[in-house]
Amino acid sequence: MALTGRPTAIDFARLQQSLVYDSLMRLPMLGCSVFAAAAQMAGLAGYVAEAGPGLSYSVWTVNLAVRASTIAFFLFQAAAVILRAPPAGRARGIEPRISAVIGTFLAPAISFFPRRDLPVTAEMLAALLTFLGTAAAAAVLLRLGRSFSIMAEARQLVTTGPYRLVRHPLYLAEEIALFGVLLQFFSLVTALIFAVQVAFQLRRMHNEELVLSASFAEYAAYRQRTARLLPGIY
Repeated sequence: MALTGRPTAIDFARLQQSLVYDSLMRLPMLGCSVFAAAAQMAGLAGYVAEAGPGLSYSVWTVNLAVRASTIAFFLFQAAAVILRAPPAGRARGIEPRISAVIGTFLAPAISFFPRRDLPVTAEMLAALLTFLGTAAAAAVLLRLGRSFSIMAEARQLVTTGPYRLVRHPLYLAEEIALFGVLLQFFSLVTALIFAVQVAFQLRRMHNEELVLSASFAEYAAYRQRTARLLPGIY
């Protein structure tokens, strides 16, 4: 005789489709986004207050822009988490979730290592890459809107704006920004962290494409005509 009161796979599947489950799953990323935005705001205020008179105006301006674009990215991310649509499909199993968590939260580990003393030109290059990446990521988030997700989920299919050029412009923008950070904290360990993070991001792309293919019939045609990350290359 079957035991009663024990959760089943069907019960869990129903739970995942519930509004309560979807709302609870928003909280960790929302908390992280708000915390990161607040930390960046505090860092920006400290940077403006402590910038020495010997600092060149161009370096100061670029660093200011980097911090402002990073704040905008985290604020847009928080808004996207709050406003995102309910998922039309989700990846199955634990691996897509592990890949999503590691791909998302491994990147900040680079900034916990000692910062390098770079020549002004290299410092400017690193700051510009970080600024361009974070600014592009914020713009992509605006276009993605209610379709934003951390886990491999399908909400709404977006094929306009930067998504006309590549299938994963948000990941591309984030990796450009992260490469700029890597230059500032470069070592063999941080390079290894970056390589591992990129590997998990590629796995996330694969998982997301499986979910989108299963959820939207038109995704197959979109995938055929649109590069994954680099138009004409990959």
